[in-house]
Amino acid sequence: MHWVLLILAIVFEVIAVLCMKASEGFKRLEFLIPMGICYAICFGLLTIAVKRLDIGMTYAIWSGIGTALIAVGSVAFFRESMNPIKAASIILIILGVAGLNLSSKMH
Repeated sequence: MHWVLLILAIVFEVIAVLCMKASEGFKRLEFLIPMGICYAICFGLLTIAVKRLDIGMTYAIWSGIGTALIAVGSVAFFRESMNPIKAASIILIILGVAGLNLSSKMH
């Protein structure tokens, strides 16, 4: 169950950051309320998840997967550029998170 909460925390973090970008620096206020709600839900779920999951691994997964999804979302929703270096970097983030997850299962 705590893994599901972590995944949901990542989803809400990604939505919050994309809303932050869509607000255009507080110019479009209709994105600020969803951003605040998503951040509150995200941190609430993350707080519950770390009750049972290792904090180092949990934070690495949350921040790494969140970063990768935000990078992909920025290309999809805001037409930001994607180039081979950015794509390779996203893959490296995901591989790093997978490595951390595997290493935590080895002890």
